[in-house]
Amino acid sequence: MPAKTTMHAVTGSAAVPTEAVTPLIRGVAVLRELTEAGGTLSPSALERATGLARSTVDRITSTLARMGYVRLDGRDVLLAPRLMELGNAYLAALRLPAALSSRADTLADELDESVSLAVADRDGIRFIHQATRRRAMSLSFRIGDLLPAERTAPGALFAAEWGEPEWRTWHARRAADPRDLGFPAVPPQEHSGPEGEFERRALDTESTGWALDDQLIEPGLVAVSVPVRDPRTGRIACAASVVSHTSRHSAADLRDTLLPRLRAAVADMERELRETEPSAAGTPSGLATWTGASKQELGREFIESLARGLTVLTAFGEGRASLTLTEVAKATGLARATARRALITYEHLGLVTATPHRTFTLTPRVLSLGFPPLSRTSLPEIATPHLVGLAARIHESASLAALTPPGAEIQYTARVATNRVMSVNLTVGTRLPAYATSMGRVLLAGLPAAERVLGELRPLTSHTLTDPEALADVLTEVRAQGYALVDEELEEGLRSIAVPVRDRTGRVVAALNTAMHTTRRTPAECVSDLLPELRATAAAIERDFHTAGRFTRVRTV
Repeated sequence: MPAKTTMHAVTGSAAVPTEAVTPLIRGVAVLRELTEAGGTLSPSALERATGLARSTVDRITSTLARMGYVRLDGRDVLLAPRLMELGNAYLAALRLPAALSSRADTLADELDESVSLAVADRDGIRFIHQATRRRAMSLSFRIGDLLPAERTAPGALFAAEWGEPEWRTWHARRAADPRDLGFPAVPPQEHSGPEGEFERRALDTESTGWALDDQLIEPGLVAVSVPVRDPRTGRIACAASVVSHTSRHSAADLRDTLLPRLRAAVADMERELRETEPSAAGTPSGLATWTGASKQELGREFIESLARGLTVLTAFGEGRASLTLTEVAKATGLARATARRALITYEHLGLVTATPHRTFTLTPRVLSLGFPPLSRTSLPEIATPHLVGLAARIHESASLAALTPPGAEIQYTARVATNRVMSVNLTVGTRLPAYATSMGRVLLAGLPAAERVLGELRPLTSHTLTDPEALADVLTEVRAQGYALVDEELEEGLRSIAVPVRDRTGRVVAALNTAMHTTRRTPAECVSDLLPELRATAAAIERDFHTAGRFTRVRTV
């Protein structure tokens, strides 16, 4: 398929504006194909999926890698957590997840069922928050997943506000894609409902104020939804849903037993929106100024217009839901003409919409750029590429670990070993006593003294520290200096050094270390040579971790 045909598929039936940025359209196409493929494709597969020339694909992926949005791993291109900053910009500007997610989480805990928040995206719905239950049979979609409106409870609520143009668009889409193959987040439609059924459901919501999904997406899945209305306009801001399966609740049972509690929670959400004033945030400046240096460094392999265009999306955020062209240009450091072309391109792609007040806002479609597959990432997955780089630089193994309940042991959650004749032989899942390991001491030091669980302090070698008071003093020192060095306390001849990895609140949730035989480096050399590398790697892991965890829950193990 030629590139021109591919761009037509990406942009829809409307003609591409003459001022649109072609490299930006192509870059968005690559990101969407990676998203729909679950986050990983080979360059050859991207070439086939987009219809772009292989050299163009290589330049696009090279540029995205330079931005930290993808990772090039052997023959594959993988989405990277930093890409989530684009979706974060939309979610921060939207304000709803920050204002309502805690109430959705509380309701999920109260009902012991999954609760979701969704917004309208043209003739579909897109999830912006998920509070899920951890069960063998888990019912949840990913943040950013797009579902056809007619197969969901929230869709009927939003459709009640549609006018004739929206219904025409919906009918055209249904005629062109009756099996919903354009919605990879849901199973293909096997049997369409009776003619006019969705219209009737949408009409019913106007009088009832709620909507039901009785196994519309797949057998066994049921949901009930209530609209959360914007206090300024009275229109639906988002839909809150309780989701379950028929082995726990029938659709009628959801309506009869859980709907009243959902309605009460929605009333609290609407009160929260009325009482919470949008925060005012200063407009950043110079977001795209680094692109010139990258062009100088990488030459023709770096597509500056793509990098600049993607940076435009990050100009939006909390307190910056709506920006003028001048504000976008100031935030990015781009010329007005350059920012204008990027906004024209995004408006054509459906990622940005212009308002009557000569401003621009992001649309939910921004979440289609990598957010769904990345929203389920874990800290070990985030850390592993950084561990690979660390091990290559220091020529020693690198590991990540977390405390296991009740806290007396650490468990290895990620590890990259080096190829040596004599190496530290540990694997992911290995548990060790926290008190005698460098990672354990970093993790224990990150806890308040009253919450530390030391367990039985046994002498594992002649060097093992077993006196509780002396160990408490060591943990105080570790907390102050920000690292732990353990010398032959776990095993004779084994020396290790570790640093903490913190979440967005500053809480220590994991530890990063390297370990070696005592003959390879002295304790002083561990501090002078390895500690700076460990700290730099921990900082890189934290940047990705904080980006991924801004609006999603990132598992730490």
